[in-house]
Amino acid sequence: MAIEHIEKTPGVCGGQARIAGHRIRVVDVVIWHERCGWTPDEIIARYPQLTLAQVYAALSYYWDHVDEIRQAIADEEALVERVRSQTPSRLAKKIGRAREDSVSSG
Repeated sequence: MAIEHIEKTPGVCGGQARIAGHRIRVVDVVIWHERCGWTPDEIIARYPQLTLAQVYAALSYYWDHVDEIRQAIADEEALVERVRSQTPSRLAKKIGRAREDSVSSG
């Protein structure tokens, strides 16, 4: 049964569905599979602590809870964008200073 491989624990990984006994979330497996194009075999090659059954259980959980997982992905993307927009890039600052220095000296 796939559900034995998936658990939700308040306070662990934000209470999101994850592979039992690990901090690898279903969302992570879905992103690796759907967006990175990794096969289940590639996922376990990169994360040998997982079993093929656990990876397939995570993907199965996703298909049984598509709205929940897609919302979690959207929420994370929104958070990243908020942080990115509120956090100035150090590289951009350095490039800006370098340009200012070259304009003032040239």
